[in-house]
Amino acid sequence: MGAMTSTVAAKFAFFPPNPPSYRMVVDESKMRMTDVSERDNVDVLKLKTKRGAEIVAAYLKTKRGAEIVAAYVKNPVASLTLLYSHGNAADLGQMYDLFCELSVHLRVNLMGYDYTGYGQSTGKPSEQNTYADIEAAYRCLIETYAVKEEDIILYGQSVGSGPTLHLASRLSRLRAVVLHSPILSGLRVMYPVKRTYWFDIYKNIDKIPLVKCPVLVIHGTADDVVDCSHGKQLWELCVEKYEPLWIKGGNHCDLELYPEYIRHLKKFISAVEKSGRLKNTPGLLTYKDTNPRVSTDCREKSRPSTEVVPEHSRPSTSTEKSRTSVDRREKAKKSSENVEKSTNAVDQPEKARNSIDRFGDMMRSAVLCNIGCFQPTGATGVEGS
Repeated sequence: MGAMTSTVAAKFAFFPPNPPSYRMVVDESKMRMTDVSERDNVDVLKLKTKRGAEIVAAYLKTKRGAEIVAAYVKNPVASLTLLYSHGNAADLGQMYDLFCELSVHLRVNLMGYDYTGYGQSTGKPSEQNTYADIEAAYRCLIETYAVKEEDIILYGQSVGSGPTLHLASRLSRLRAVVLHSPILSGLRVMYPVKRTYWFDIYKNIDKIPLVKCPVLVIHGTADDVVDCSHGKQLWELCVEKYEPLWIKGGNHCDLELYPEYIRHLKKFISAVEKSGRLKNTPGLLTYKDTNPRVSTDCREKSRPSTEVVPEHSRPSTSTEKSRTSVDRREKAKKSSENVEKSTNAVDQPEKARNSIDRFGDMMRSAVLCNIGCFQPTGATGVEGS
């Protein structure tokens, strides 16, 4: 049994940036993160920064023995905190600017962390290690920053939906969950299986019904890496549904380029903030927010993105076809959509964000995107989940 689990895990590869996009250095008996732009409102773990001070850093110890790096972005007007789990081909250095921008535009505190074996975190990545990693980051929020469980929103992007739903399924007072281009499970990205096998990994399809808080699902209709059917099926299985966002023409790694992405997130954050933990009858939860959440960004220029998307995968006015569902639970309809993007919207990024995840030879290749690779690799096998 363990051998088969390891075989499946080997196909689900982790791709930490090599070399890491940032460094940890000792300066005046303190550790700090270098090679990233310094910001006054960023506190990397326990050591708070003051105006003009350098960003200092430390490590979190996980229950599996690894030491991981995490960054805490403080927003002075925030009442909620976002715990962000990134994809499997990025590290904190690449996500840093996006974290800061989300904190500003959503008016939330935000903690991001590197998985075991990513960035300057120690050890080797595995499914079980990512679960221990998010638990360590969560404990840091509770114990170090005195954040209450009911004030935390978990955000999982792509493969990050795995650790996100793992933790969300175990917390009863969590405020909300955001799933960005999520996967049903590791095996379902590779094969159109109809049931969950014991050797599968990141079994999100089985965990989502255990999540009791409101869930927002965001997915692109033209996602050629993880088909939109993954997001739609997860949304159908939610206990407390929030109005989903299906971005027409959106691919796997360009959703932040669409104005509706940040606009819908603002509406969601405002709704859960005003309503507290939503206790409506389970079903579709929609909100007509006539007073959109105001950004705390005082800059005149539009916020920059941190993702680089090749020209061929950028949203355009040309017709784009969504690929046939990987899961094949229902035959996907081929459609064409014209996507017109506003060039002067404040929430529209100027450029795309760096690579977050990749797929391997078994899937259609997607350059610079936010999802894990399913290909033969020498990655360490994981334990049964």
